[in-house]
Amino acid sequence: MLAAILSPSSATRVFTPTTLHKPPTTFSFLRPFSLPLSASRFQVRAMADSASAPFKKIAIHRDDTTFDAYVVGKEDAPGIVVLQEWWGVDFEIKKHAVKISQLDPGFKALIPDLYRGKVGLDVAEAQHLMEGLDWQGAVKDIRASVNWLKANGSKKVGVTGFCMGGALSIASSVLVPEVDAVVAFYGVPTSELADPAQAKAPVQGHFGELDNFVGFSDVTAAKALEEKLKASGIPYEVHIYPGNAHAFMNRSDEGVEGGRAWECLMKMKLLLSWHGLASKPG
Repeated sequence: MLAAILSPSSATRVFTPTTLHKPPTTFSFLRPFSLPLSASRFQVRAMADSASAPFKKIAIHRDDTTFDAYVVGKEDAPGIVVLQEWWGVDFEIKKHAVKISQLDPGFKALIPDLYRGKVGLDVAEAQHLMEGLDWQGAVKDIRASVNWLKANGSKKVGVTGFCMGGALSIASSVLVPEVDAVVAFYGVPTSELADPAQAKAPVQGHFGELDNFVGFSDVTAAKALEEKLKASGIPYEVHIYPGNAHAFMNRSDEGVEGGRAWECLMKMKLLLSWHGLASKPG
């Protein structure tokens, strides 16, 4: 139902505002990384279970379905729903959740399993999983996750996500009224799912200047998002980082985790503090 045109070959394509937000009729989600994938890629993706030690696995019920979620962090702390990339709940997203939970003064991070236990180990598997995702159902999972946190000691709850999860986190600012703040990394929803001009919660977006996923997370998409958020009237920030491409928060092959990741986390913490999810800086 929802699609995003993400093709490295279209890096020079010019999108007008109309074409940028037009729901596409085909689905193409390709990553600009060399194939075949290296052994380290498979090792990182396959390590999801080995990263489970700090997490408490829970079951969340909504409507007529139940899904697993993974929780880490302080009890009764502000909550953060952490949304996966197109790979699924893997080692990478769990590392993100742990780091977020450890930001001072401490958060309770929750990862909903949007793929119901499936993890893509290569591009073809990940693309297949995301093509099969019920995006409106995923938004319902996010809302159920936010409400679970609020029912279990978190007075305020934010949503963050990466790539596919970044787009869903922005969608949650429009479609999930219980969300208190959103921090999105390199992903923008199509207007078919949610119009950021209708956002109701503060949004902070992080994008790489060299990202070539046209219409989804490139500079054009980031600037179009900024205009939409401006129209919404809610507090917002859109940061574009020189020299960085897609997935720059990751520790695996495509990422450049380090100073840039720390800078983003500090901006995230600052946004959360100013909107009541953490203590304000002195």
